[in-house]
Amino acid sequence: LMSARIPEAFSDLFERPIVVVLATVMPDGQPQVTPMWCDRHGDQIWVNSAVGRQKDRNMRARPQVTVLVVDPANPYRWLEVRGRIVETATGDAAIAHIDGLAQKYMNVAKYPLPAGEERCIYKIEPARVNASRG
Repeated sequence: LMSARIPEAFSDLFERPIVVVLATVMPDGQPQVTPMWCDRHGDQIWVNSAVGRQKDRNMRARPQVTVLVVDPANPYRWLEVRGRIVETATGDAAIAHIDGLAQKYMNVAKYPLPAGEERCIYKIEPARVNASRG
């Protein structure tokens, strides 16, 4: 699978606290979409979820995902990233990541982690990127 690059002209969409849409695939093939926080690490997009949720189960079983980010200032400027989960991480790394996302999206130092909730980072390697400058 060839990897694709996120155009630098759209990198601001991952630097700003924009809620993206993550699409995963249900067991029956039906797409399932969720609004998500995310950030970018090189060409990878990282999202974070609680272990055991539907999207967690979907991504573990079927690593093909799509992320759509729409510029709130211009809804006709958007970026679609189709790719796959190439790595996951739990434990301290996942907690540090969700804390970083909470800082970006909520301006708080620590994510209010519910008791007993296990977090996971899903590292998405882009395979195809589609974009509209609006």
